[in-house]
Amino acid sequence: MLYALHELAYSSAQPFRIGAQMARRFWTSPLNPAADTAIGRTAYASAELFESVTRRYGKPAWGLEVVTINNRPVRTTEQVVWKSPWVRLLRFARNIGDLKRAGKPSAAPSVLIVAPLSGHYATLLRGTVETFLQDHDVYVTDWVNARQVPMLEGRFDFHDYIDHVRTMLAEIGPRAHVVGVCQPGPPVLAAAAIMAAEDDPNRPASMTFMGSPIDARLSPTATNQLAEARPFAWFQSNMIHTVPWPYPGFGREVYPGFVQLYSFMSMNEARHTDAHWEYFRDLVAGDGDGVEKHEQFYDEYLSVLDLTEEFYLQTIDIVFQSHLLPRGLLEHRGVPVDLTRITDIGLMTVEGEKDDISGVGQTQAAHTLCTGIPDERRVLYVQPGVGHYGVFNGRRFREEIYTRTRDFIAANEKLSAVPGRSEAAA
Repeated sequence: MLYALHELAYSSAQPFRIGAQMARRFWTSPLNPAADTAIGRTAYASAELFESVTRRYGKPAWGLEVVTINNRPVRTTEQVVWKSPWVRLLRFARNIGDLKRAGKPSAAPSVLIVAPLSGHYATLLRGTVETFLQDHDVYVTDWVNARQVPMLEGRFDFHDYIDHVRTMLAEIGPRAHVVGVCQPGPPVLAAAAIMAAEDDPNRPASMTFMGSPIDARLSPTATNQLAEARPFAWFQSNMIHTVPWPYPGFGREVYPGFVQLYSFMSMNEARHTDAHWEYFRDLVAGDGDGVEKHEQFYDEYLSVLDLTEEFYLQTIDIVFQSHLLPRGLLEHRGVPVDLTRITDIGLMTVEGEKDDISGVGQTQAAHTLCTGIPDERRVLYVQPGVGHYGVFNGRRFREEIYTRTRDFIAANEKLSAVPGRSEAAA
């Protein structure tokens, strides 16, 4: 019912959005003598603000056709390497000629960036992918909105996620490197343990976890406390809703992206209110830089996707309530997940000092759990002065976190005796 009401509210606001769009054109028309007055600019800003907070934000484009490497433009080609109804495995192939002109070798370590499946599209990691393209052959998981998947495609749960990670690593080839950003930490670590136990030739050479709830019992945040304070049945009753017609996934039970979005925004309500008030003032003042910065952030932040009921509820249970992985009780397809079997996969953990989603200690818990990894293949890093988002994006990520991650991957590339990989010409 909530999903249907949400769609009804969006449709009901359509006439007002059309009115706001007409007002924007009227108050920016060069034929309007009052356009460049205080009244005109205020009226335009009001219409722009209303339209921006009521529009439907679709999936953003990656926009990585050209990246800058060593101050030189390098073209990339977005390739779909593998796909299922739930995800597309994308590769951003760098043009070899451009790389040579930028002074970079064509051979580079293969890195799979596992984007979070927690309400936002993988494009939230655009800056992360762009930065890793400086020195790596980059692949990324582009998750599909569950409301777009027909019921005939079946279910997708926590264990399917683990299987998907294994399959994608196999598609990339032996001893790639995997980077799990936030939510993927537990399933990616489980996949690596299973592959190590089976001596799978496609097991990763290294794994890097950034702001991941490996052990959510440590340094609990407001998110962790909510998950623990409510009984499991509460999440079943209050967070799961049915996809309405006419979406392809009509009838599917999901955890709607807009519910996740409202939850996160309510945690920092004052900050978002201040940001939109500042946006309004920038519109009135004609501050193009401030307006552009706000729109770039919120165009991404307000674009959300739905999660399947089974994946969401299992994540609540396995990661945030039962803590099966750090307690050594997780089983996958009837087989115990033994983290001590990981012996030749490098482990790096990255945390933000001010992270209010995954508190300091939750990610680095992987070092305590993976007792078989030698010390020379470990890196534990806490970045001062950044929150959750700053762990994988922004200036400090580029200048401080990424450089350490790059060196860690390079060291484990050598330790795993992986021959140089050549990238196909874009």
